[in-house]
Amino acid sequence: MDALGFQDLLAAIDSGLTDWRKLAQPLMARFRTADAVSGAEFVAAATRRAAASGYAIPDIRMGPGYVDVALYTADAETGRRQVTEQELTWARTISTLAAEHGLRAVPDEVTQIELVLDAPSATVSGPFWTALLTGDPDGTLVRDTVFDRTNRVPSMWFQPTDAHQVPRQRWHIDVWLAPEAAAGRIAAALEAGGKMFDDSHAPSYTVLADPDGNRVCVCTAAGRI
Repeated sequence: MDALGFQDLLAAIDSGLTDWRKLAQPLMARFRTADAVSGAEFVAAATRRAAASGYAIPDIRMGPGYVDVALYTADAETGRRQVTEQELTWARTISTLAAEHGLRAVPDEVTQIELVLDAPSATVSGPFWTALLTGDPDGTLVRDTVFDRTNRVPSMWFQPTDAHQVPRQRWHIDVWLAPEAAAGRIAAALEAGGKMFDDSHAPSYTVLADPDGNRVCVCTAAGRI
């Protein structure tokens, strides 16, 4: 199936997928649970439904009081993680199951961290980072991004840049948030001593700096193609 663009996904969310938000790669939802048993029963029901249909088991993470669900398809040729019509169908199914088990969606709480390294060539630096981060250098570098097959570590994106001498800040993180959560998170960071570095690309991304000048990007799906 063809990948859906940011605007297609934002339209789908506005049209009924209100539990979900598009982050860097996945379509993601966070559900609050009344207790551990209801959360575990929901996870079991979603897993059984996926297994019975032949859909890949969703990326589900459960913790005290919450369940996170990330949906994406890995392209068979490139390995790139993308969201297709299939994920939209599964998002509706999972939302229905969550409601049946008494879970409450909190879409403004979804968050994804992506590591970003300025690099002249992902193909040169990529094998080192895939081996170090995942222990599996074969097949984990997808175009310009390192993915851990078992999701132990955040994805790592090689941001294209000209060759340059250290010390320039080569590392930063992208903090992906629900569009409605970004302004509040930025305000909190500024109140805590941060500085606005560049908001000319907001709401797609806003660059902040900590008190020492280290930069970070706050990213959303809004304003992207």
